[in-house]
Amino acid sequence: MLIPQQTPVLQQINESFLAEREVILYLKREDLIHPLVSGNKWRKLKYNLLEAKKSDYSKILTFGGAYSNHIHATAAAANYEGFESIGIIRREENLPLNETLQFATDQGMKLHYVSRSEYRNKTESDFLENLKNRFGDFYHIPEGGSNALAVEGCMEIKESIDQNYQVICSPVGTGGTLAGLIASHDQTVDILGFSALKGEGFLDQEVNNLLSSRTIKSKWKINYDYHFGGYAKIKPELIEFINVFHSKHEIALDPIYTGKMMFGLYDLISKGDFEKGTTIIALHTGGLQGIKGIEGRYHIKLPK
Repeated sequence: MLIPQQTPVLQQINESFLAEREVILYLKREDLIHPLVSGNKWRKLKYNLLEAKKSDYSKILTFGGAYSNHIHATAAAANYEGFESIGIIRREENLPLNETLQFATDQGMKLHYVSRSEYRNKTESDFLENLKNRFGDFYHIPEGGSNALAVEGCMEIKESIDQNYQVICSPVGTGGTLAGLIASHDQTVDILGFSALKGEGFLDQEVNNLLSSRTIKSKWKINYDYHFGGYAKIKPELIEFINVFHSKHEIALDPIYTGKMMFGLYDLISKGDFEKGTTIIALHTGGLQGIKGIEGRYHIKLPK
């Protein structure tokens, strides 16, 4: 199995406003866990690939957009583990390929493009059966990698933290990482997700679906106030925050997930939402490979 790169587990973030509020903040550098299979993607893929191998599958099939971190990571992991891989991509083919999709093809992934309307059927049994008729038998990993085995992998995040804390935070896209945190904690820790997508409440249901077979004892909620317009949408204040954060701490944040979480977390701390003496762990879930896509789309420059 892919071996995680050995890195410092936690990095304390020092800011004057944190000292004034008497809040201790650590960034857990999951982005450094592996050079190609970064952050929460390594956690989500770990047990899925082990299961695929155990069940004698030779092909992995999954879903994602044109700049998907999950497509990027799955292509690399499947190649490393000796699987064929197929990526169902939500768009028309557009040549030359962007860097994400070029990387995926270089790793051996076969790309199959579908329209947005077709893509909405990605969880339907008939749609998956048609894909099996086309590509042969495969091990299916859902969009974003979030399923029960991904939750199991993300539960191990807690085991890797050697620090007392009262709050742990994560960006939320498909819910698997947050579900892993929820399943692995008890009521002594508050779990806070920051939605990267526009809309109220729907991610709560996704997380509950992932946890339906488990007995949950932890306290959790998802904040929907810092999506900046929706998935892969940005605003100037977010970009400024990411640039200033990098200049102070020499840590790159992606603008789709971790950048939004950190912006929101800074704002909540500044407003006094956390008690004095609180220690917070924030997960850096990786995703830095997607920065170039945002730069091209919005004609901006970001630290990498």
